[in-house]
Amino acid sequence: MAMNSILNPDDIQKALDTFKAVGSFDHKRFFEIVGLKAKSADEVKKAFHVLDADNSGFIEEEELKFVLKGFATDGRDLTDKETKAFLQAADKDGDGKIGAEEFAALVRE
Repeated sequence: MAMNSILNPDDIQKALDTFKAVGSFDHKRFFEIVGLKAKSADEVKKAFHVLDADNSGFIEEEELKFVLKGFATDGRDLTDKETKAFLQAADKDGDGKIGAEEFAALVRE
């Protein structure tokens, strides 16, 4: 399943353009601009599964670095600092990875 079957491709592009500059990524604004925040719990879960590239049931730090590519192949890689900030914001149980529930809670923030 591709992200553009869940979200509007124009919204995806707008969000990627907004955070094109290195160091500018803000997950709250990104989820809002891309339209994920307004989606149903089921659609947010589908988005989680797209981003869980290795199908482990978690989004690990390495996958998080490439999260924008999960929305569109021309998305940039997150910097190490952006990746760590994103992980810290989402990883409520401190296990070093983001589960589906943690991802859903982060989207709803």
